[in-house]
Amino acid sequence: MTSTLPNPRAYAPPGFGEMFTPKLATVLREGYSAANFRADAIAGLTVAIVALPLSMAIAIGSGAKPENGLYTSIVGGFLISALGGSRFQVGGPAAAFITLVAMTTESFGLGGLMLASMMAGVLMLAIGYLRLGTYIKYIPHPVTIGFTSGIALIIFAGQIHDFFGLKIDREPAAFLPKLRALWTAGASVNPITVAVGVLCVGIILALRKLAPRFPGMIAAIILAALLTWSLSLPIETLGSRFGEVPSLPPTPAWPDFPVSRILELVPAAIAIALLGSIESLLSAVVADGMTGRRHRSNCELVAQGYANIACGLFGGLCATGTIARTATNIRARAHGPVSGMLHALFLLLFMLIAAPLMKHIPLAALAAVLITVAWNMVEKSQIAAILRHDRGEAAVLAATFLLTLFRDLTEGIAVGVTLGSILFMHRMAQLVEVTTHHQILDEDRGDFSESDNRAYEDADNGDVMVYRIAGPFFFGAADTVSEVLERLGQTPKNFILDLSAVPFIDTTGVEALAGFVNKARKSHARVYLVSVAGNVARALRQTPFSDDAVTFCPTVEIARDVIQRAHAE
Repeated sequence: MTSTLPNPRAYAPPGFGEMFTPKLATVLREGYSAANFRADAIAGLTVAIVALPLSMAIAIGSGAKPENGLYTSIVGGFLISALGGSRFQVGGPAAAFITLVAMTTESFGLGGLMLASMMAGVLMLAIGYLRLGTYIKYIPHPVTIGFTSGIALIIFAGQIHDFFGLKIDREPAAFLPKLRALWTAGASVNPITVAVGVLCVGIILALRKLAPRFPGMIAAIILAALLTWSLSLPIETLGSRFGEVPSLPPTPAWPDFPVSRILELVPAAIAIALLGSIESLLSAVVADGMTGRRHRSNCELVAQGYANIACGLFGGLCATGTIARTATNIRARAHGPVSGMLHALFLLLFMLIAAPLMKHIPLAALAAVLITVAWNMVEKSQIAAILRHDRGEAAVLAATFLLTLFRDLTEGIAVGVTLGSILFMHRMAQLVEVTTHHQILDEDRGDFSESDNRAYEDADNGDVMVYRIAGPFFFGAADTVSEVLERLGQTPKNFILDLSAVPFIDTTGVEALAGFVNKARKSHARVYLVSVAGNVARALRQTPFSDDAVTFCPTVEIARDVIQRAHAE
């Protein structure tokens, strides 16, 4: 077989050590000055002030105690910054986890949740060390918008109970049962609780507009706590529901959950690992966009894995990188990961000093915090753009949103990714073209320029037919291309197939091409494959083409010269 297949360009990926080197080590190697530490200390304090109410509110919204959220921010936040692959990532409990955590806690208790988080941590370590973190970025954008919006609506519904002071014995975690329970308890609205909640929302929104850098959430919490304590308001507080917040995290211990039931936690662990990986890498991408830096995705997932294992041992919830706290860290002019580590230490200091005072915080104030978080989670402009411009992506978004809301987060993501992949493959298949001096496939798929067509027109005669295949030649397009090649009409003595515009070919495409070559061989025709390079070259090199059926040439012109010399002989 005559072959001039080029050797694919070698690619040397970064070494194992470099790929998993924490950004903390990189920053320290660059040189770390007292000025850098001051910048990180100020940023860390700013983030800690934002994280304090959020951590407690997310824990309560998840069906846990407020201290569980603080433990997560302290232990998980420290490890994610110390070991992570993002320079500015800040970790802790995330609002996106509320639904998943609440349903896991409802089914297995807090001990089951902690063990599921540890199992998820092991899965994240495997994903990171196997270097699979890069593939997380291929989740379609409508899927992330859809499940984030679904989670936001569930979070909002979950705060109605505390925002209105409703009397509910047991609030279900699932969306529809939750709405039914809230509707049934509608007559028990507490007007004073509502007034405190509305006041907190107003303060947060007003300060966000008038003084964006001022921590509006902590200001609302402090004012609400002072009013509740000084006026002895008859509303529910952290102290009345949970008692006093401990001043220190507990010593590490194995979660209280029977080992015999550990297999029951596997679906929850997979869901936590999947959502945690998506959330943390999305946050890292946002940080890259704000700073111009580049994160190490697999290193970041490894850090998330160790953080979740540690959080489970220390009584915390699921930990992940959080977009709001990471963005606050960047806006506060952090220098590097030390700010995230200091944020965890500041939270520990807050617990040591202010834990006895936290019992006066009204639950309506924490509900107000999560209501504003839920509102901000919904990407309203992006949803409108998707619904206006692309019906296929709108269907993916709607399916993900509705399944997340009414069924399950994992099911919503799985179906959304599947639909998004099918939509992508359909679009890629429609890009494939087979052309000669006229286009053979559907005219709606595009045309070549006149100069391209002229080259092929000159090459066509009774003995030689030149065809150009353009587009990704994969299983979605293989049947179409095969059908076109099979109905080309009278078989000439020589086929020239120009593959210069084929960026990719999979095994199905190779088999379709091999089938065409075999058919040509039976008709005593020869096939010339020209301008084959890259991934296509590697795939075709594995195909046992017969020497008397196929010749590989670098260009169409050289293939014509080879045919002319063969005729002359």
